[in-house]
Amino acid sequence: MNLKDDIRPISYIKTNAADMLRRVNDTHNPIIITQNGEAKAVLLDTESYQSMKNSLGILKILSQSEKNIDENELYTQECVFSELDEKLSELKKSNE
Repeated sequence: MNLKDDIRPISYIKTNAADMLRRVNDTHNPIIITQNGEAKAVLLDTESYQSMKNSLGILKILSQSEKNIDENELYTQECVFSELDEKLSELKKSNE
């Protein structure tokens, strides 16, 4: 990632939008968009964006799991499978 090439003012983005889109899709490097000399936004290809969203989702799950452990909100595997078996049996009975 060459920061010099990956930071652009908004005026440049406006006049070279197609080239900038091609660049982020080819390199998968984000482009930092500035306005009045300050970083204001990031242009990112959809694949990288989806990957980032997936990673954040996993981190949220891990964070919630750690919180559950700290609060001693734990369930054994046997308990979980037993509850699933009960619910599946109830569902099967209601569908008969």
